[in-house]
Amino acid sequence: MTVRVRFAPSPTGFLHIGGLRTALFNYLFAKHNKGSFILRIEDTDRTRYVEGATENLISILTWCGIEYDEGPFLDNKGQIYQKGDFGPYIQSQRTEIYKKYAEELLKKGVAYRCFCTPQRLEELRKTQLINKQPPMYDRFCRNLSQKESDEKAKTAPYTIRLKMPDEEIVFYDIIHKEVKFNGKLIDDQILLKSDGFPTYHLANVVDDHLMQITHVIRGEEWLSSTPKHIVLYKYFEWNPPKFAHLPLLLNPDRTKLSKRSGDVAVEDFKKEGFLPEAIINYVALLGWSTEDSQQFFTKEELIEKFSLERCSQSPAIFDKQKMLWMNSEYIRKTSSEKLFYYIKPFLEEANLDTSNKEYLLKLIEAEKERIKLLKDVPYLIEYFLKPDEEITYNEEAVKKFLSTKEQKEILLQLKDLLIKIENFDKITLEKEIREFCLKNNYKTPTVFHPLRVAVSGRTEGIGLFDLLELLGKEKVINRIQIVISDKFLKQIKRS
Repeated sequence: MTVRVRFAPSPTGFLHIGGLRTALFNYLFAKHNKGSFILRIEDTDRTRYVEGATENLISILTWCGIEYDEGPFLDNKGQIYQKGDFGPYIQSQRTEIYKKYAEELLKKGVAYRCFCTPQRLEELRKTQLINKQPPMYDRFCRNLSQKESDEKAKTAPYTIRLKMPDEEIVFYDIIHKEVKFNGKLIDDQILLKSDGFPTYHLANVVDDHLMQITHVIRGEEWLSSTPKHIVLYKYFEWNPPKFAHLPLLLNPDRTKLSKRSGDVAVEDFKKEGFLPEAIINYVALLGWSTEDSQQFFTKEELIEKFSLERCSQSPAIFDKQKMLWMNSEYIRKTSSEKLFYYIKPFLEEANLDTSNKEYLLKLIEAEKERIKLLKDVPYLIEYFLKPDEEITYNEEAVKKFLSTKEQKEILLQLKDLLIKIENFDKITLEKEIREFCLKNNYKTPTVFHPLRVAVSGRTEGIGLFDLLELLGKEKVINRIQIVISDKFLKQIKRS
């Protein structure tokens, strides 16, 4: 048997971190078993459809390195095209297929037309809630004779509902093992809406069968829908795929992680400056682990070691702080050359010059230990790239380290010293400046702090002598000259 799995999101907005996990686990399972991974867009709920969501979804999956074998793809102009033998892979383009199968269920007598108006259904729901009953359809139209149903269908709009059997429904789930549901407590689900569009349940089952899906790997929130799907497979006389329902994702406070809990869209993490490799590594650990509790994986290692049997039944905690830690670890391990590719858009957005790649690589390498998110980089290195006159000075730092006569005198002496230094490298600079402190009986903080603030505008950053070397002799001397000028403090006070 050739493994075939699918990721079937609805284009209702940005890709949720839970959706990314579902896509990733399907991808890893397919690649581990040398099978096929399919992307299918389930867009039949037109009330929730968001323009451009499909294109964004494809773009984010590509950015994360999750390659699928069949489905909708983007060409170099951002237009969707479809690749694979079972397409189209966008459900709104397959509506005639679903109508055909809904009619087949009607003919078999395992589905029925429902003529109830939205008003009646809403009144029914309110009454049930008042009576503390579970809200579900009362099967009113299920009792219509075939003749009555055919006659009403000539003039009245209708939906097609599934006849749920009043029996126990049992199925096996790879993660949850044997699962049982009481059919009496399950609603007669709408399969085809009055506008001709199918609901998730019908389209999902029909497509999974026609696309020869062997394993359905999805979130645990779909576990309660599976009995309806099992019944549909039975009515169609098709063999169902194997099911694996991934554990719920929770916030650190153990509330359910949802699209409404904020900041859980992969697009947001990209904008913040998470590396895709770090996101994928962290998301892989949400409900799955190896026997030795390995934490860091290459994509190849994930493919090699992944199995559904190692997935947990217990909910997984999505902790953004832990992902942030993992991101900083990945940044330290990633070459500056590769980081430049990710960082460049952030620098451009901050209107910083990116033309001198060689110099930027040195700055990135110097700041690696301090970078947690790529969005931090423009702030961390902007004083290296801005003209000397445009450096932003911390007002408190200026008051503390640049405002006294003694501090200005020290900087003036330092300027004279630095002008004489020919080899402006960190080793020479440290030797000369420390000797300067000893010779003049200055404590090093008395010299180091004013010098740092003078050339960077800040009290914190990379090592002072690395900083001086990276800035270069001309900038360092020019900035010292600026801060010891009479007009400097006046400008600071005015700002």
